[in-house]
Amino acid sequence: MPPRTVPGRTDHVVVVGAGFAGLSAALHLLGAGRRVTVVERAGHPGGRAGQLDLQGPSGTFRVDTGPTVLTMPELLDETLNAVGERLGDRLDLVALEPAYRARFADGSTIDVHTDAAAMEEEVRRTCGPRAAAGYRTLRDWLTRLYHVEIETFIGANFDSPLDLLNRDLVRLVALGGFGRLGAQVARRIPDERLRRVFTFQSLYAGVPPRRALAAYGVIAYMDTVAGVYFPGGGMRAVSHALADAAVHAGAKIYYGRTVTGLERRCGRVTAVRHAGEPGSDTERLPCDAVVLTPDLPVIHRLLGHRPRRPVPPRYSPSAVVLHAGLARTRPELAHHTVCFGAAWDRTFDEIAREGLLMSDPSLLITRPTATDPSLAPDGHDLLYVLAPCPNTDRARLDWPRIGPAYRDELLTVLENRGLPGLRTDIEVSSLVTPADWTAAGMAAGTPFSLAHTFSQTGPFRPRNLLPGLDNAVLAGCGTTPGVGIPPVLISGRLAAQRITAARGPRPGRAHTPQGPGTTNAPAVRAWSPT
Repeated sequence: MPPRTVPGRTDHVVVVGAGFAGLSAALHLLGAGRRVTVVERAGHPGGRAGQLDLQGPSGTFRVDTGPTVLTMPELLDETLNAVGERLGDRLDLVALEPAYRARFADGSTIDVHTDAAAMEEEVRRTCGPRAAAGYRTLRDWLTRLYHVEIETFIGANFDSPLDLLNRDLVRLVALGGFGRLGAQVARRIPDERLRRVFTFQSLYAGVPPRRALAAYGVIAYMDTVAGVYFPGGGMRAVSHALADAAVHAGAKIYYGRTVTGLERRCGRVTAVRHAGEPGSDTERLPCDAVVLTPDLPVIHRLLGHRPRRPVPPRYSPSAVVLHAGLARTRPELAHHTVCFGAAWDRTFDEIAREGLLMSDPSLLITRPTATDPSLAPDGHDLLYVLAPCPNTDRARLDWPRIGPAYRDELLTVLENRGLPGLRTDIEVSSLVTPADWTAAGMAAGTPFSLAHTFSQTGPFRPRNLLPGLDNAVLAGCGTTPGVGIPPVLISGRLAAQRITAARGPRPGRAHTPQGPGTTNAPAVRAWSPT
Protein backbone atom coordinates (compact mmCIF):
# COMPACT_ATOMS: atom_id res chain seq x y z
CA MET A 1 0.00 0.00 0.00
CA PRO A 2 1.39 3.46 -0.89
CA PRO A 3 2.31 5.76 2.03
CA ARG A 4 -0.34 8.17 3.25
CA THR A 5 -0.37 11.60 1.66
CA VAL A 6 -1.97 14.96 2.38
CA PRO A 7 -5.54 15.00 1.05
CA GLY A 8 -7.20 17.93 -0.62
CA ARG A 9 -5.73 21.06 -2.12
CA THR A 10 -1.96 21.61 -1.70
CA ASP A 11 -1.26 24.46 -4.13
CA HIS A 12 0.45 26.79 -1.64
CA VAL A 13 2.75 25.33 0.98
CA VAL A 14 4.33 27.30 3.82
CA VAL A 15 7.60 25.87 5.11
CA VAL A 16 8.56 26.88 8.65
CA GLY A 17 12.35 27.06 8.87
CA ALA A 18 15.06 27.61 6.25
CA GLY A 19 17.44 24.95 7.53
CA PHE A 20 18.58 22.06 5.35
CA ALA A 21 15.32 20.17 5.93
CA GLY A 22 13.09 23.13 5.13
CA LEU A 23 15.06 24.11 2.03
CA SER A 24 15.11 20.52 0.81
CA ALA A 25 11.34 20.31 1.23
CA ALA A 26 10.91 23.66 -0.52
CA LEU A 27 12.97 22.63 -3.55
CA HIS A 28 11.17 19.30 -3.95
CA LEU A 29 7.80 21.04 -3.61
CA LEU A 30 8.78 23.68 -6.16
CA GLY A 31 9.87 20.94 -8.53
CA ALA A 32 6.44 19.36 -8.17
CA GLY A 33 4.73 22.61 -9.17
CA ARG A 34 3.74 23.93 -5.74
CA ARG A 35 3.92 27.58 -4.72
CA VAL A 36 6.21 27.79 -1.69
CA THR A 37 6.76 30.38 1.03
CA VAL A 38 9.50 29.85 3.63
CA VAL A 39 9.48 31.63 7.01
CA GLU A 40 12.80 31.76 8.91
CA ARG A 41 13.41 33.44 12.26
CA ALA A 42 17.13 34.08 11.63
CA GLY A 43 18.44 36.68 9.22
CA HIS A 44 19.93 34.04 6.93
CA PRO A 45 19.31 30.44 5.84
CA GLY A 46 20.84 27.41 7.53
CA GLY A 47 18.91 26.66 10.71
CA ARG A 48 21.24 24.60 12.89
CA ALA A 49 23.89 25.10 10.24
CA GLY A 50 24.40 28.61 11.53
CA GLN A 51 27.02 31.23 10.83
CA LEU A 52 28.97 33.72 12.92
CA ASP A 53 31.55 36.31 11.96
CA LEU A 54 34.14 36.82 14.71
CA GLN A 55 36.00 40.09 14.45
CA GLY A 56 39.59 39.93 15.72
CA PRO A 57 42.44 42.46 15.62
CA SER A 58 43.69 40.92 12.37
CA GLY A 59 40.34 40.74 10.60
CA THR A 60 37.26 38.56 10.28
CA PHE A 61 37.00 34.84 11.02
CA ARG A 62 34.00 33.30 9.21
CA VAL A 63 32.64 30.63 11.54
CA ASP A 64 30.20 27.79 10.84
CA THR A 65 28.38 27.21 14.11
CA GLY A 66 26.59 23.99 13.13
CA PRO A 67 27.65 20.74 11.44
CA THR A 68 31.13 20.65 9.97
CA VAL A 69 31.16 17.16 8.40
CA LEU A 70 29.55 17.00 4.96
CA THR A 71 28.94 13.59 3.38
CA MET A 72 26.82 12.18 0.54
CA PRO A 73 26.93 15.23 -1.79
CA GLU A 74 24.74 13.34 -4.28
CA LEU A 75 21.83 14.16 -1.95
CA LEU A 76 22.50 17.86 -2.46
CA ASP A 77 22.64 17.25 -6.20
CA GLU A 78 19.33 15.37 -6.04
CA THR A 79 17.76 18.24 -4.10
CA LEU A 80 18.92 20.84 -6.63
CA ASN A 81 17.92 18.57 -9.53
CA ALA A 82 14.32 18.89 -8.31
CA VAL A 83 14.27 22.41 -9.80
CA GLY A 84 16.51 21.63 -12.77
CA GLU A 85 19.79 22.79 -11.24
CA ARG A 86 23.15 21.08 -10.74
CA LEU A 87 25.32 20.93 -7.66
CA GLY A 88 28.38 22.14 -9.54
CA ASP A 89 26.60 25.31 -10.65
CA ARG A 90 25.92 26.30 -7.05
CA LEU A 91 28.77 24.86 -4.97
CA ASP A 92 32.45 24.04 -5.25
CA LEU A 93 33.19 20.95 -3.16
CA VAL A 94 36.53 19.49 -2.13
CA ALA A 95 36.85 15.79 -1.29
CA LEU A 96 38.92 15.81 1.91
CA GLU A 97 42.04 13.67 1.96
CA PRO A 98 42.33 12.37 4.58
CA ALA A 99 38.69 12.41 5.58
CA TYR A 100 39.85 12.43 9.22
CA ARG A 101 43.04 12.20 11.19
CA ALA A 102 42.73 10.20 14.39
CA ARG A 103 45.16 11.02 17.21
CA PHE A 104 45.43 8.73 20.22
CA ALA A 105 46.59 9.05 23.80
CA ASP A 106 49.69 6.95 23.09
CA GLY A 107 50.87 9.51 20.51
CA SER A 108 50.00 7.43 17.44
CA THR A 109 47.92 8.69 14.52
CA ILE A 110 45.82 7.02 11.85
CA ASP A 111 44.76 8.90 8.74
CA VAL A 112 41.32 7.81 7.49
CA HIS A 113 41.32 7.54 3.70
CA THR A 114 38.25 7.07 1.53
CA ASP A 115 40.17 5.11 -1.09
CA ALA A 116 40.17 1.41 -0.14
CA ALA A 117 43.76 0.68 -1.19
CA ALA A 118 45.13 3.77 0.55
CA MET A 119 43.26 2.98 3.75
CA GLU A 120 44.30 -0.66 3.72
CA GLU A 121 47.92 0.41 3.45
CA GLU A 122 47.48 2.94 6.28
CA VAL A 123 45.94 0.25 8.49
CA ARG A 124 48.73 -2.19 7.62
CA ARG A 125 51.36 0.44 8.48
CA THR A 126 49.79 1.49 11.78
CA CYS A 127 47.99 -1.63 13.01
CA GLY A 128 49.50 -4.60 11.18
CA PRO A 129 48.48 -7.07 8.44
CA ARG A 130 45.72 -8.78 10.42
CA ALA A 131 44.00 -5.43 10.96
CA ALA A 132 44.41 -4.61 7.26
CA ALA A 133 42.58 -7.78 6.31
CA GLY A 134 39.90 -6.98 8.88
CA TYR A 135 39.51 -3.50 7.41
CA ARG A 136 38.67 -4.96 4.00
CA THR A 137 36.02 -7.17 5.60
CA LEU A 138 34.61 -4.26 7.59
CA ARG A 139 34.47 -1.99 4.55
CA ASP A 140 32.52 -4.64 2.64
CA TRP A 141 30.10 -5.06 5.56
CA LEU A 142 29.52 -1.30 5.89
CA THR A 143 28.88 -1.03 2.15
CA ARG A 144 26.34 -3.85 2.21
CA LEU A 145 24.63 -2.28 5.22
CA TYR A 146 24.28 0.98 3.34
CA HIS A 147 22.78 -0.54 0.22
CA VAL A 148 20.29 -2.59 2.25
CA GLU A 149 19.20 0.39 4.36
CA ILE A 150 19.21 3.42 2.09
CA GLU A 151 15.96 2.81 0.22
CA THR A 152 13.71 1.02 2.68
CA PHE A 153 14.90 2.14 6.09
CA ILE A 154 16.27 5.63 5.40
CA GLY A 155 14.87 6.94 2.14
CA ALA A 156 11.18 6.02 2.25
CA ASN A 157 8.02 7.09 4.01
CA PHE A 158 6.19 4.46 6.04
CA ASP A 159 3.07 4.46 8.14
CA SER A 160 3.55 1.35 10.26
CA PRO A 161 6.30 -1.04 11.38
CA LEU A 162 4.57 -3.56 9.15
CA ASP A 163 5.74 -1.53 6.13
CA LEU A 164 9.27 -2.76 6.85
CA LEU A 165 8.41 -6.44 6.50
CA ASN A 166 10.23 -7.03 3.24
CA ARG A 167 13.33 -8.60 1.75
CA ASP A 168 15.56 -5.74 2.92
CA LEU A 169 14.59 -6.47 6.53
CA VAL A 170 15.65 -10.08 6.05
CA ARG A 171 18.95 -8.92 4.54
CA LEU A 172 19.53 -6.48 7.40
CA VAL A 173 18.92 -9.21 9.96
CA ALA A 174 21.34 -11.47 8.08
CA LEU A 175 23.98 -8.74 8.19
CA GLY A 176 23.62 -8.45 11.96
CA GLY A 177 22.04 -5.01 11.75
CA PHE A 178 20.04 -5.56 14.94
CA GLY A 179 23.08 -6.55 16.94
CA ARG A 180 25.41 -4.04 18.58
CA LEU A 181 27.69 -1.85 16.52
CA GLY A 182 30.68 -2.14 18.85
CA ALA A 183 30.53 -5.93 18.83
CA GLN A 184 30.14 -6.16 15.05
CA VAL A 185 33.17 -3.93 14.44
CA ALA A 186 35.22 -5.76 17.08
CA ARG A 187 34.55 -9.07 15.29
CA ARG A 188 36.33 -7.71 12.24
CA ILE A 189 38.92 -5.31 13.66
CA PRO A 190 41.48 -6.50 16.26
CA ASP A 191 43.03 -3.09 17.00
CA GLU A 192 41.25 -1.01 19.66
CA ARG A 193 42.31 2.28 18.06
CA LEU A 194 40.84 1.29 14.73
CA ARG A 195 37.60 0.18 16.37
CA ARG A 196 37.18 3.70 17.67
CA VAL A 197 37.68 5.17 14.19
CA PHE A 198 34.73 3.15 12.86
CA THR A 199 32.36 3.50 15.81
CA PHE A 200 32.71 7.01 17.24
CA GLN A 201 30.13 8.19 14.67
CA SER A 202 27.35 6.54 16.69
CA LEU A 203 27.63 9.42 19.15
CA TYR A 204 26.11 11.59 16.37
CA ALA A 205 23.06 9.35 16.78
CA GLY A 206 23.14 9.80 20.55
CA VAL A 207 24.04 6.23 21.50
CA PRO A 208 27.38 4.76 22.72
CA PRO A 209 28.95 2.29 20.24
CA ARG A 210 28.55 -0.69 22.54
CA ARG A 211 24.79 -0.06 22.75
CA ALA A 212 24.09 1.38 19.29
CA LEU A 213 22.31 -0.83 16.77
CA ALA A 214 24.77 -2.19 14.24
CA ALA A 215 22.50 -0.71 11.57
CA TYR A 216 24.02 2.67 12.49
CA GLY A 217 27.27 1.52 10.97
CA VAL A 218 25.75 3.26 7.95
CA ILE A 219 27.04 6.55 9.44
CA ALA A 220 30.58 5.17 9.41
CA TYR A 221 30.00 4.16 5.78
CA MET A 222 29.07 7.73 4.88
CA ASP A 223 32.19 9.09 6.57
CA THR A 224 34.86 6.51 5.82
CA VAL A 225 33.74 4.89 2.57
CA ALA A 226 31.62 7.43 0.71
CA GLY A 227 33.91 10.28 1.77
CA VAL A 228 33.88 13.65 3.51
CA TYR A 229 33.66 16.94 1.61
CA PHE A 230 33.96 20.65 2.24
CA PRO A 231 32.35 23.51 0.30
CA GLY A 232 34.34 26.56 -0.74
CA GLY A 233 33.22 29.43 1.45
CA GLY A 234 32.42 27.14 4.39
CA MET A 235 29.38 25.13 5.37
CA ARG A 236 27.24 28.27 5.22
CA ALA A 237 27.69 28.12 1.45
CA VAL A 238 25.48 25.02 1.34
CA SER A 239 22.42 26.65 2.89
CA HIS A 240 22.90 29.81 0.81
CA ALA A 241 23.14 27.70 -2.35
CA LEU A 242 19.90 25.87 -1.54
CA ALA A 243 18.11 29.10 -0.61
CA ASP A 244 19.27 30.88 -3.75
CA ALA A 245 18.11 27.96 -5.89
CA ALA A 246 14.71 28.02 -4.16
CA VAL A 247 14.27 31.75 -4.76
CA HIS A 248 15.38 31.33 -8.38
CA ALA A 249 12.69 28.64 -8.77
CA GLY A 250 10.01 30.97 -7.44
CA ALA A 251 9.97 30.57 -3.65
CA LYS A 252 9.51 33.50 -1.31
CA ILE A 253 11.69 33.44 1.81
CA TYR A 254 10.98 35.75 4.73
CA TYR A 255 13.96 36.13 7.08
CA GLY A 256 13.84 37.58 10.58
CA ARG A 257 10.29 36.30 11.09
CA THR A 258 9.27 34.00 13.95
CA VAL A 259 6.21 31.81 13.57
CA THR A 260 3.87 32.62 16.45
CA GLY A 261 0.87 30.44 15.71
CA LEU A 262 -1.02 28.19 13.33
CA GLU A 263 -4.65 28.83 12.41
CA ARG A 264 -6.69 25.65 12.07
CA ARG A 265 -10.12 24.71 10.83
CA CYS A 266 -11.71 21.28 10.34
CA GLY A 267 -8.47 19.40 10.96
CA ARG A 268 -6.36 21.51 8.60
CA VAL A 269 -3.85 24.34 9.06
CA THR A 270 -5.30 27.29 7.15
CA ALA A 271 -2.72 29.98 7.90
CA VAL A 272 0.65 30.58 9.54
CA ARG A 273 1.06 33.65 11.74
CA HIS A 274 4.51 35.24 12.03
CA ALA A 275 6.14 38.35 13.45
CA GLY A 276 9.47 40.14 13.42
CA GLU A 277 10.96 41.92 16.42
CA PRO A 278 8.99 41.70 19.71
CA GLY A 279 6.14 44.16 19.54
CA SER A 280 5.99 44.20 15.75
CA ASP A 281 2.79 43.49 13.89
CA THR A 282 1.83 39.86 13.31
CA GLU A 283 1.33 38.87 9.71
CA ARG A 284 -0.77 36.05 8.34
CA LEU A 285 0.12 33.62 5.54
CA PRO A 286 -2.82 31.58 4.22
CA CYS A 287 -1.74 28.11 3.12
CA ASP A 288 -3.02 24.81 1.78
CA ALA A 289 -0.37 22.75 3.60
CA VAL A 290 2.50 23.38 5.98
CA VAL A 291 5.93 21.80 6.56
CA LEU A 292 7.20 22.24 10.13
CA THR A 293 10.94 21.90 10.80
CA PRO A 294 11.56 23.34 14.33
CA ASP A 295 12.39 21.09 17.26
CA LEU A 296 9.46 18.94 18.36
CA PRO A 297 8.64 20.85 21.58
CA VAL A 298 8.40 24.07 19.55
CA ILE A 299 6.01 22.40 17.11
CA HIS A 300 3.85 21.08 19.93
CA ARG A 301 3.71 24.54 21.51
CA LEU A 302 2.53 25.97 18.19
CA LEU A 303 -0.14 23.27 18.04
CA GLY A 304 -1.10 23.71 21.67
CA HIS A 305 -0.88 20.06 22.67
CA ARG A 306 1.51 17.48 24.06
CA PRO A 307 2.96 14.63 22.01
CA ARG A 308 1.12 11.31 22.25
CA ARG A 309 3.97 9.07 23.33
CA PRO A 310 3.66 6.50 26.12
CA VAL A 311 7.18 7.27 27.41
CA PRO A 312 9.04 10.60 27.48
CA PRO A 313 11.43 11.21 24.58
CA ARG A 314 15.11 10.54 25.13
CA TYR A 315 17.48 13.11 23.74
CA SER A 316 21.06 12.75 22.55
CA PRO A 317 24.01 14.07 24.53
CA SER A 318 24.86 17.69 23.90
CA ALA A 319 28.17 19.39 23.14
CA VAL A 320 30.33 22.28 24.17
CA VAL A 321 31.83 23.96 21.12
CA LEU A 322 34.77 26.36 21.14
CA HIS A 323 35.25 28.53 18.04
CA ALA A 324 38.74 29.99 18.06
CA GLY A 325 40.47 32.33 15.65
CA LEU A 326 44.22 31.76 15.92
CA ALA A 327 47.00 34.26 15.34
CA ARG A 328 48.97 31.60 13.41
CA THR A 329 48.36 28.38 11.51
CA ARG A 330 48.40 24.87 12.95
CA PRO A 331 49.43 22.65 10.01
CA GLU A 332 49.80 19.62 12.31
CA LEU A 333 46.01 19.43 12.34
CA ALA A 334 44.10 17.95 9.40
CA HIS A 335 40.80 19.46 8.27
CA HIS A 336 39.08 17.07 10.72
CA THR A 337 41.06 15.62 13.62
CA VAL A 338 39.52 13.27 16.17
CA CYS A 339 41.58 13.51 19.35
CA PHE A 340 40.89 10.41 21.45
CA GLY A 341 41.59 10.20 25.15
CA ALA A 342 42.73 6.97 26.79
CA ALA A 343 39.25 6.28 28.18
CA TRP A 344 36.45 5.13 25.89
CA ASP A 345 33.48 3.27 27.39
CA ARG A 346 33.91 5.23 30.62
CA THR A 347 33.57 8.46 28.64
CA PHE A 348 30.17 7.47 27.26
CA ASP A 349 28.95 6.41 30.70
CA GLU A 350 29.91 9.78 32.13
CA ILE A 351 28.06 11.73 29.43
CA ALA A 352 24.97 9.62 28.83
CA ARG A 353 24.32 7.89 32.17
CA GLU A 354 25.99 9.81 34.98
CA GLY A 355 25.51 13.36 33.75
CA LEU A 356 29.19 14.21 34.15
CA LEU A 357 31.70 16.05 32.03
CA MET A 358 34.29 13.76 30.44
CA SER A 359 37.18 13.04 32.79
CA ASP A 360 39.37 12.05 29.80
CA PRO A 361 37.78 13.81 26.85
CA SER A 362 37.68 12.71 23.23
CA LEU A 363 37.30 15.74 20.97
CA LEU A 364 36.51 16.59 17.36
CA ILE A 365 38.72 19.40 16.06
CA THR A 366 37.84 20.95 12.72
CA ARG A 367 40.27 23.31 10.97
CA PRO A 368 38.30 24.56 7.94
CA THR A 369 41.14 26.88 6.99
CA ALA A 370 43.15 23.79 6.08
CA THR A 371 40.96 23.65 2.97
CA ASP A 372 39.74 27.24 2.61
CA PRO A 373 42.27 29.74 4.03
CA SER A 374 39.97 32.63 3.06
CA LEU A 375 37.79 31.88 6.11
CA ALA A 376 40.41 33.62 8.29
CA PRO A 377 42.83 36.53 7.83
CA ASP A 378 46.07 35.70 5.99
CA GLY A 379 48.41 33.56 8.07
CA HIS A 380 45.71 32.72 10.63
CA ASP A 381 43.69 29.61 11.40
CA LEU A 382 40.15 28.91 12.48
CA LEU A 383 39.41 26.03 14.86
CA TYR A 384 36.15 24.37 15.90
CA VAL A 385 36.56 22.16 18.97
CA LEU A 386 33.58 19.96 19.89
CA ALA A 387 33.44 18.24 23.27
CA PRO A 388 30.44 15.93 23.88
CA CYS A 389 28.72 16.61 27.19
CA PRO A 390 25.48 15.74 29.02
CA ASN A 391 22.27 17.31 27.79
CA THR A 392 20.18 19.41 30.14
CA ASP A 393 17.77 16.56 30.89
CA ARG A 394 20.67 14.46 32.17
CA ALA A 395 22.48 17.19 34.13
CA ARG A 396 21.40 20.65 35.23
CA LEU A 397 24.83 22.26 35.11
CA ASP A 398 25.39 25.96 35.70
CA TRP A 399 26.91 26.60 32.28
CA PRO A 400 27.28 30.40 32.58
CA ARG A 401 29.49 29.72 35.59
CA ILE A 402 31.38 26.57 34.59
CA GLY A 403 31.62 27.23 30.85
CA PRO A 404 34.74 29.46 30.95
CA ALA A 405 36.50 27.06 33.32
CA TYR A 406 35.66 24.10 31.08
CA ARG A 407 36.99 26.02 28.08
CA ASP A 408 40.31 26.45 29.90
CA GLU A 409 40.33 22.76 30.82
CA LEU A 410 39.81 21.74 27.17
CA LEU A 411 42.64 24.02 26.04
CA THR A 412 44.93 22.44 28.64
CA VAL A 413 44.00 18.98 27.35
CA LEU A 414 44.80 19.99 23.77
CA GLU A 415 48.10 21.58 24.75
CA ASN A 416 49.08 18.37 26.57
CA ARG A 417 48.16 16.32 23.49
CA GLY A 418 50.53 17.95 21.06
CA LEU A 419 49.28 21.51 20.57
CA PRO A 420 51.57 23.52 22.87
CA GLY A 421 50.89 27.23 23.14
CA LEU A 422 47.34 26.92 21.77
CA ARG A 423 45.91 29.13 24.50
CA THR A 424 48.23 32.01 23.66
CA ASP A 425 47.51 31.62 19.91
CA ILE A 426 43.83 32.51 20.35
CA GLU A 427 43.07 35.96 19.00
CA VAL A 428 39.28 35.79 19.29
CA SER A 429 36.88 33.07 20.42
CA SER A 430 33.27 32.13 21.13
CA LEU A 431 32.05 29.38 23.44
CA VAL A 432 28.74 27.57 22.90
CA THR A 433 27.26 25.44 25.70
CA PRO A 434 24.00 23.55 26.29
CA ALA A 435 22.60 26.76 27.77
CA ASP A 436 23.03 28.40 24.37
CA TRP A 437 21.44 25.48 22.52
CA THR A 438 18.49 25.75 24.93
CA ALA A 439 18.20 29.48 24.29
CA ALA A 440 18.07 28.69 20.57
CA GLY A 441 14.99 26.52 21.17
CA MET A 442 16.65 23.09 21.06
CA ALA A 443 15.08 20.52 23.36
CA ALA A 444 17.23 19.23 26.23
CA GLY A 445 19.93 21.72 25.26
CA THR A 446 21.28 19.52 22.48
CA PRO A 447 21.73 20.19 18.75
CA PHE A 448 21.53 16.43 18.09
CA SER A 449 17.80 16.04 18.83
CA LEU A 450 16.26 12.67 19.73
CA ALA A 451 18.68 9.82 20.39
CA HIS A 452 18.50 6.90 17.97
CA THR A 453 17.56 4.31 20.54
CA PHE A 454 15.58 1.31 19.28
CA SER A 455 12.33 2.87 20.46
CA GLN A 456 13.16 6.08 18.55
CA THR A 457 14.42 4.49 15.35
CA GLY A 458 12.71 3.89 12.01
CA PRO A 459 8.95 3.37 12.42
CA PHE A 460 9.19 4.14 16.15
CA ARG A 461 10.65 7.61 15.62
CA PRO A 462 8.08 10.44 15.55
CA ARG A 463 6.47 10.19 12.12
CA ASN A 464 6.37 13.09 9.71
CA LEU A 465 2.55 13.16 9.77
CA LEU A 466 0.76 14.73 12.72
CA PRO A 467 -2.31 13.01 14.19
CA GLY A 468 -5.40 15.17 13.90
CA LEU A 469 -4.03 17.45 11.20
CA ASP A 470 -4.50 16.43 7.58
CA ASN A 471 -2.13 18.90 5.94
CA ALA A 472 0.79 19.37 8.37
CA VAL A 473 4.02 17.47 7.73
CA LEU A 474 7.24 17.38 9.75
CA ALA A 475 10.82 17.54 8.49
CA GLY A 476 14.16 17.79 10.25
CA CYS A 477 16.24 15.76 12.65
CA GLY A 478 13.43 15.10 15.14
CA THR A 479 11.43 13.02 12.68
CA THR A 480 12.31 10.30 10.18
CA PRO A 481 14.91 9.34 9.14
CA GLY A 482 16.98 11.16 11.79
CA VAL A 483 20.04 13.23 12.65
CA GLY A 484 22.79 14.41 10.32
CA ILE A 485 22.94 16.32 7.04
CA PRO A 486 22.11 13.35 4.77
CA PRO A 487 19.06 12.21 6.81
CA VAL A 488 17.84 15.80 7.19
CA LEU A 489 18.01 16.42 3.43
CA ILE A 490 16.10 13.17 2.93
CA SER A 491 13.53 14.24 5.52
CA GLY A 492 12.76 17.31 3.41
CA ARG A 493 12.17 15.16 0.36
CA LEU A 494 9.99 12.74 2.34
CA ALA A 495 7.90 15.63 3.65
CA ALA A 496 7.43 16.96 0.12
CA GLN A 497 6.38 13.51 -1.08
CA ARG A 498 3.70 13.38 1.62
CA ILE A 499 2.24 16.53 0.06
CA THR A 500 2.73 15.83 -3.64
CA ALA A 501 2.05 12.06 -3.53
CA ALA A 502 5.25 11.58 -5.55
CA ARG A 503 7.21 8.41 -4.99
CA GLY A 504 10.41 10.21 -5.96
CA PRO A 505 14.00 9.11 -6.53
CA ARG A 506 15.70 6.97 -3.95
CA PRO A 507 18.96 8.39 -2.57
CA GLY A 508 22.33 6.82 -3.19
CA ARG A 509 21.18 3.99 -5.47
CA ALA A 510 24.06 4.47 -7.88
CA HIS A 511 26.64 5.54 -5.32
CA THR A 512 29.97 3.85 -6.00
CA PRO A 513 32.88 5.17 -3.93
CA GLN A 514 35.91 6.04 -6.01
CA GLY A 515 39.45 7.15 -5.36
CA PRO A 516 40.66 10.23 -3.48
CA GLY A 517 39.29 13.49 -4.80
CA THR A 518 36.59 11.88 -6.93
CA THR A 519 32.91 11.07 -6.55
CA ASN A 520 30.02 10.07 -8.70
CA ALA A 521 28.16 13.18 -7.57
CA PRO A 522 28.19 15.59 -10.53
CA ALA A 523 30.64 18.44 -10.72
CA VAL A 524 32.53 17.95 -7.48
CA ARG A 525 35.93 19.39 -8.21
CA ALA A 526 39.07 20.85 -6.81
CA TRP A 527 38.56 24.32 -5.38
CA SER A 528 40.76 27.30 -4.64
CA PRO A 529 39.75 30.52 -2.85
CA THR A 530 41.52 32.43 -5.58
